Amino acid sequence: MTHFSKPKLSTPKKKKNIPEGLWTKCPVSGEIIFNKDLEANLMVVPKSGYHFPIGSRQRIAGLLDEGTFVEHDAGVKSADPLKFVDSAAYPDRIKKYEKESGLPEAVICGTGKIHGIPVSVAVMDFRFCGGAMGAAVGEKITRAIERALEEKCPCLIVSSSGGARMQEGIYSLMQMAKTSAALGRLAEAKLPFISILTHPTTGGVTASFATLGDIIIAEPGALIGFAGARVIKETTKQTLPPGFQTAEFLLKHGLVDQIVPRTEMRDRLRDLLQALHLGKKPRSHARATESASAAG
Repeated sequence: MTHFSKPKLSTPKKKKNIPEGLWTKCPVSGEIIFNKDLEANLMVVPKSGYHFPIGSRQRIAGLLDEGTFVEHDAGVKSADPLKFVDSAAYPDRIKKYEKESGLPEAVICGTGKIHGIPVSVAVMDFRFCGGAMGAAVGEKITRAIERALEEKCPCLIVSSSGGARMQEGIYSLMQMAKTSAALGRLAEAKLPFISILTHPTTGGVTASFATLGDIIIAEPGALIGFAGARVIKETTKQTLPPGFQTAEFLLKHGLVDQIVPRTEMRDRLRDLLQALHLGKKPRSHARATESASAAG
């Protein structure tokens, strides 16, 4: 006779298949965010404020008035002046970058409006060759600056780059002087240049146009520097302070003027451009400060 009956085991319920790619985990807080909500918030986690990378076209859509952006110089693309080959030929790498990023180059340039204020913009994209600056990138950015001169409007450049493009050697390094010279002409015309530094902004881009802004803005937590921390430490033989290449450290030490969250950038740019009296007489921030000091 059986005194104890065997317990009935309930059949485990099958887990519902949850489609992948619908949610993203915040690396700071561990919060799980619905992708559509994250995209609607310009890839910024609402609670922690963590800034995920963002593409150039998505950034342009978040900065400029809807329907005002007109792209220029889309046909300017990388060439292969040095016939560079390492593990792969440079032209083959370019085709790979184009396919992976869906972009023709590492920067998108054009004109548009921010709260009705006309601007010439250049927005770099790290997805294309790490945002590296070659001759095509330098040419497009120079044209964006010259377009601001022609149309007598401010110039905005959003940087995201690993620096100069090694496959183009000296041709890449020449873009540092080329873009800086164009910005010199913009300053002579008393037209403002606002530089926006995002994660990461390094190398020859940092050493040229990215840090020549009349106003320099950075996104929170952005890595900004010239050489890597290890190279600097080995060269200087000094112990480097923690976080010395972050936007927050550089704000404290004067290289960056403001740190602005991506979700507030559009309105902050409006306030800055209006403060420069663009509707009356265009003047750079530096020259306005000099005039104020002279008057005092």
